[in-house]
Amino acid sequence: MKTLILNGSPRKNGDVAFLLEQLVSLLPGETVRLNAYTSGIHACEDCRYCKVKPGCSIHDPMQQLYRTLDTFDNIVIASPVYFSDLTPPLLAIGSRLQASYMAKRFRNEQMFPRLKNGAVILTGGGDGNLDPAWDAAVKFLRLMNARNIAPLAAAQHTDHLPVSEDRQAQDGVKVIARWFIDHAGSSGTGY
Repeated sequence: MKTLILNGSPRKNGDVAFLLEQLVSLLPGETVRLNAYTSGIHACEDCRYCKVKPGCSIHDPMQQLYRTLDTFDNIVIASPVYFSDLTPPLLAIGSRLQASYMAKRFRNEQMFPRLKNGAVILTGGGDGNLDPAWDAAVKFLRLMNARNIAPLAAAQHTDHLPVSEDRQAQDGVKVIARWFIDHAGSSGTGY
């Protein structure tokens, strides 16, 4: 089992990192992490290159991600929630999945033919709503051809409950790990 983690947190030892460490400790196989803040991946420029040609005109580390996405069985999107959404660098990576959408919509091609499993981990405090962040993450997972999506794991009260004490969030991560293990082998080719 091979898992890609797209980490949208700028904090190396923050709430998202805590939950990701727990998840990685429970997963068999290889785990590859990509931090959105240090990735060097730029946002989509809406140049329309991908409307008529495969791939993307922007030559940055996203090209490597395009090439390797179909080697993963599972994809995790993990992010703190800023103003009810994913962090801007993670949204920038997601915007580059426009190439996948355009391939299907205008060229009837599947950019990532291998089916994958997906999961979302969100953290936040305050009175924001997690739904917009969840919706964006699921859209991005679908554009990477993740069809089986695990239940959300979330720590929604980090302003007064440290994630290290949030049993519900930690249990959510355990559910994701178990879910990936139970769904191993359900990835493959299809759409």
